[in-house]
Amino acid sequence: MPKDNFQSTSDSVTAPASRCFEITPNDSIELVEATKAIYVGTGGDITLRSLDSAADVTFRNVQDGSILDVRVSALRATGTSASDIVGLA
Repeated sequence: MPKDNFQSTSDSVTAPASRCFEITPNDSIELVEATKAIYVGTGGDITLRSLDSAADVTFRNVQDGSILDVRVSALRATGTSASDIVGLA
């Protein structure tokens, strides 16, 4: 395991992600953990629920390779045409 010079620092929303995980859009299941941001490999529309919201919202025409700085609790299949989505936590 490599040496982590930042191991003793506290994590925050503005700190770089220390975990990354693939996200498969799903209409009924929430993410296992909330994200700090999401990476979009192949662009399109993304329908998601942000961490403190009661309703879904759609980000339209997200470009390939974009990072959306949004804390996400769910990413929906319906309304999402983007793919290769990675959660950053």
